[in-house]
Amino acid sequence: MSLSPVQFIAVPLFAAFLIPLIGKASKETVKLVPGIVLLYLSYVALNLFPRGLERPIVEHIAGFNPPFGITLYYGPLAAFLTTLVTLIGFVIWLYSYKFIIREPFEKYYMLFMLLITGSTGIILTGDIFNMFVFLEITAIAAYSLTAFLRDKDGAEAAFKYLLIGSFSSTFVLLAILLIYMQTGTLNLADIALKMADVPITMKIFILILFITGLGIEAEIFPLNGWAPDAYSQAPSPVGAVFGGIVVKATIYALMRIVYLMFNFHSVLHFFVIMGVITMLIAEMSAMRQHQIKRMLAFSSIGQMGLVIIAFGLGTEPGVRAALFQMFNHALIKTLLFFSAGYLVFHSGSKHISALDGLGRDKPLTSFFFAFGALAIIGLPPFAGFWSKLYILLSVADAHLVTVVVLILISAVIEIVYYLRVVSRLYFKRETATDVRRTPLSGLAAMGILAVVILFVGLYPNTILDWLTPAARELMNTSEYIRTGLHLNSGLLSINF
Repeated sequence: MSLSPVQFIAVPLFAAFLIPLIGKASKETVKLVPGIVLLYLSYVALNLFPRGLERPIVEHIAGFNPPFGITLYYGPLAAFLTTLVTLIGFVIWLYSYKFIIREPFEKYYMLFMLLITGSTGIILTGDIFNMFVFLEITAIAAYSLTAFLRDKDGAEAAFKYLLIGSFSSTFVLLAILLIYMQTGTLNLADIALKMADVPITMKIFILILFITGLGIEAEIFPLNGWAPDAYSQAPSPVGAVFGGIVVKATIYALMRIVYLMFNFHSVLHFFVIMGVITMLIAEMSAMRQHQIKRMLAFSSIGQMGLVIIAFGLGTEPGVRAALFQMFNHALIKTLLFFSAGYLVFHSGSKHISALDGLGRDKPLTSFFFAFGALAIIGLPPFAGFWSKLYILLSVADAHLVTVVVLILISAVIEIVYYLRVVSRLYFKRETATDVRRTPLSGLAAMGILAVVILFVGLYPNTILDWLTPAARELMNTSEYIRTGLHLNSGLLSINF
């Protein structure tokens, strides 16, 4: 059977519908289905990756050529992000295998598969309306997973997420409607080709709608009010899904649309400003938290602010640094949510003060949290050091000295609150805890992430070699249009 980017969408979607049927026959088998699916998708990703880097793969669903029909675009950027999503998804499944034991866990795995489907669909689609459809699939699965524990706090967090998310959906759908009215097409490449004829006032209004709608899911301040509650009240694997997969796919959607359709400098400068505000407010908020998962939630928002700053520079080194930070954040934040989940389980409380002395009682789980904390603050030789360094260098090259200073200030704040937790784990009084152990599957998932984080920290060029063509693709609007619409290789001039 030939491998195709379509499988990233079709296989997990089919598995999501299959899981409830399998659950009627054998509930234990249900747990294995997502692992088999994600292992297969990882195989597909690793096989297609070199082809995507060499030359974009453009799939036409049902044989309709662009701009008609639905197109999937698998270039260097999609190759990088789909590989990241599938590999992170597999590690999250491995962790969930023993963590999610509460009935009905078949619903958890079904929603998890739908979320993988939506996230990869957002990345691959070359049609803006289908991007909206995949955003909705992802959002609906995320709402349901937030309330999975069916307690009062989880239900409240899910309702808040649903309420704010409905505004996101409305703004994005309205923006797509206006684009279709102005251009008569839904194909991303064709829209980019025709955006020069759209009146500037209408173009700005559409841009505002997209930034507002997608900014909600991308956790940009002040649109991120749903995130702290959703991260903290959902099961720990779900928090890892939000930080490691969902937000990354949404930021991709926002940046693809901005760079493809609205690539003028004033917009990019706006992203730098909003990224700085998001980063500073989130880091200061994380400093004040008394619950470990809420602290991680605000920390995740702060990291996304850093990514937005790098994207807003509008330079190839800046985009490459942003993608590197997205990669590292997906790994490190997933590790932190995994380890925090079991620390909360062992201590019986979400409060940071309840973690006192757990470094002695639960040495492996505490070690993985400390490992992730040192990596996220950018301490060498961990992977987080290089992405933060490249962002600082990119910002410095853009002569934004004030932004460099603000990034360094936020880094100091981050160091303080993470080391505060680590010090409680190892240097506070020992607590009396039970003899429950972290399952082997959970330790294996955390161990895989820790090894990759250390490897990338020691050999950062292995990732940078992949990120250079991905960054170049995002910025090369003309090439995306030529490839997506099968135009000839002559000079294509795009005016914004």
